[in-house]
Amino acid sequence: MKRLLLATTLALTAGAAMAQDVVRLGTEGAYPPFNFVNDAGEVAGFEREVGDELCKRAGLTCEWVTNEWDSIIPNLQSGNYDVIIAGMSITDEREQVIDFSQNYYPPAASAYAAAVADADIKTGVVSAQVSTIQAAYVAESGATLLEFATPEETIAAVKNGEAVAVFADKDYLRPFVDESGGALMFVGEDVTIGGGVGLGFRSSDTDLRAKFDAGITAMKADGSLNALIEKYFGAEGLKF
Repeated sequence: MKRLLLATTLALTAGAAMAQDVVRLGTEGAYPPFNFVNDAGEVAGFEREVGDELCKRAGLTCEWVTNEWDSIIPNLQSGNYDVIIAGMSITDEREQVIDFSQNYYPPAASAYAAAVADADIKTGVVSAQVSTIQAAYVAESGATLLEFATPEETIAAVKNGEAVAVFADKDYLRPFVDESGGALMFVGEDVTIGGGVGLGFRSSDTDLRAKFDAGITAMKADGSLNALIEKYFGAEGLKF
């Protein structure tokens, strides 16, 4: 009986996104320019504008929730929010536990940033954020993986000598490299991993996913998604 009641409860929770008045969008709030918390304490960035526009087009009332990256999928599954919009790359491994929308940012390059041009990214210590496609890549590359909970810590590890390089989305690293005055530089070759960035959903929320997918399709068609990409990522941002 306990199993039956639990299954019923989970089913009701999973379908809550379409039954409630407010759809909750979960993000990390610490990964600019995709998402960050501004000086007013509000979620901001590329994904804030994309998410708000998608909700508007779908006729949904949405609110934003921040959540630490390493528990962002479990807390979607447990019903703490209804959609993940957090710079999350679409991967086969993640698709085993959640469903994705089509991508709203194309498959982009990951890159190494180091303090010296001859950093040993093949066998040295390389930092990456925990539970990311970059961490998985480093773990299989022959280098020694040093994981951190936040992206800022991965860069700090290079600056303080804990790691020879950081491996992350190049779009995330670029401002830090550009503003470092030569203290950080890109090294090695860029690597493209994953199927682009998509929204994450519970597998049961098919209607909600369809609403957001329709909005992404429309934004690609009318050019508004490309305009937001250029606003936040500049001319280097990948367009549809």
